[in-house]
Order: sequence, then C-alpha cells, then structure tokens
Amino acid sequence: MSLLKEALLDPGKSLRLYGTTPPRAGATQDAVRNAAAKLAARVRPLPLDGIVVYDIQDESGRTATPRPFAFTGTIDPRAYSKILRELTGKPAITYKCVGGHDEAAWNAWLDAAAHDGVRFLSIVGRPTSGVRYPLPLSRAIRLADAHPAGFAVGGVVIAERHTAERSESARMLAKGIEGCGYFISQTVYHAHATERLLSAYARDCRGAGVEPRRVVLTFSPAGRDKTLAFLRWLGVNLPPETQRAILGAPHPLAKSIDICRDNLRRIMAHDYAKVIPLGVNVESVSINKDEIDASVDLFHALAEVLVEKR
Repeated sequence: MSLLKEALLDPGKSLRLYGTTPPRAGATQDAVRNAAAKLAARVRPLPLDGIVVYDIQDESGRTATPRPFAFTGTIDPRAYSKILRELTGKPAITYKCVGGHDEAAWNAWLDAAAHDGVRFLSIVGRPTSGVRYPLPLSRAIRLADAHPAGFAVGGVVIAERHTAERSESARMLAKGIEGCGYFISQTVYHAHATERLLSAYARDCRGAGVEPRRVVLTFSPAGRDKTLAFLRWLGVNLPPETQRAILGAPHPLAKSIDICRDNLRRIMAHDYAKVIPLGVNVESVSINKDEIDASVDLFHALAEVLVEKR
C-alpha cells in the first residue's frame, strides 16, 4: 500500500495503473470472484503499481445522444476493490461518485470503506450538471481528506473541459487545496487538448506557488466502430481523422495502440513534463475479448514510453 502512495505522491516515481469496471449489479458471488480471477490472471505479469476500480453511473442526463450500450449498474466498487487486492496483491484506487449522498451518508460510506480496507479513493462528481445535489463535491473531498483512515484522495480531470470559458486547470488547483493529491484523466485520444491543459496547469501552479499534483493519463484500445462511438458518447475527444485511421487500418486495434503511444509521446515532449508528475492508466471500455486482450499490449507500449522519457 505504501509503495503506491509513494508512487502517487513522489514526482520522481513513474506510475502505471490498470483500470477495470466491477461486475454488474446482481451478479452472484461466484460470478464476481470468477471475473476478478480472470482480471488477476491478465494483469499478474504486468509491472503494475495498482488497479483502478471505477464507479459506473448512468450519465444519460449528460447528453441527448442515445447511449450506444444500455446502462447496467454494477456492484459497489468498494467490494470489488477488496477482492482484487486479495487476488492480485496490488493496491486498488477506488472510484466513488458522490451522487445523492448528503454529508451523513457520505461519512457513513467513508467509514465503511475504511473498514473494508480502502486506502486510495478517487472522488467523482455528479453525472448530470445543472442539478442541485445535497453535498457539494468540494465538501466531499474535504471530508474524505480529513477522515481518520488517512485516505489518499484523488480526483478526475477532463482535458476537454478546459476552454476559454471554463478553466479545468483552475478546478485542479482548487481540488488540490481541498485535498486531492492526484488526478486521473478521462480517456485520451486527442493529444492537443491534454497538452493545452497540462501547460496551463503547470503555469497556474507556478503562479500560485504550489507543486503540481500527479496527473495519470488514461488510454484505451478501440478497434470497433461501436467502441469508438461509446468513447465519443462518454465525452472523449476523438477526431474524425483518428477514427478513420483506426477503422481503415488492416489491424484496427494495433493502429489504436500506435495512436495512443504516439499521443503519450507527444504529451510528454514538453517542458511541463519536467514539473508535473505524470503516469499512465490503461482501461478497456469494451466487453469484446480482442479489445480486452489489446489493453495488455497497450499497457506494454505505454510503459515503454515512460521508460524512454526517464
């Protein structure tokens, strides 16, 4: 556990994570254990620092575009994190959406998470903007940071939200003050958006006289039109030329891995990479075996880039 905390908070350390979604709600205990065992077997050979367990929310209120795949709820990420820690021997970063929790319910969830052994927590905002919720995200972060369990608290960063009208960099600075020690990005398929954000974040941290927090960049392989459509629905900036390049290639998954590798190289080829601790997180948003298997190939490709840049 302490090794992941050291890697998260030490700017001199590289960081490699693997993200996964819990089994769907209602799955039997045997089904949950089998899913965890398959994932453990997949990642066991990888030089991982930790596993990211997502908290999936129904985001249909975020956009009028129909969801490419039907939404299915999952078991509590807290429970799945515990199983994966046992089977892999790796620490887990547990995502949690504040959702409709009020302060009392949030404190109760944090107490239960601490009891279950959660030590790394990534707090997610609401799936639908413009809706009044009982607990502000900023307050939820502060409560988690102050909890006696000593959670290593992180947050989500979305480069596509960084615009002239709305600074994602300013949000990162504020979350850092509130208690976030690291950030994990949305899936990256457009390097320029991430380059702009990280450049602004390095500048803003310098102006504020604070050290930049760790930023973990997420990448995902995609070799099918429907998978790419799902990424776009999630809000990922996926340029039309990138989609054409992937789908028009003789081996689409291999092409997507090449694009992700090139994007990481581009992102890291800037001065901000000398002051912002960066890392990578690999996930598969697909249930198709070939795309899941490709996530392992992508992990190796991105890990090589991290070694190149040391």
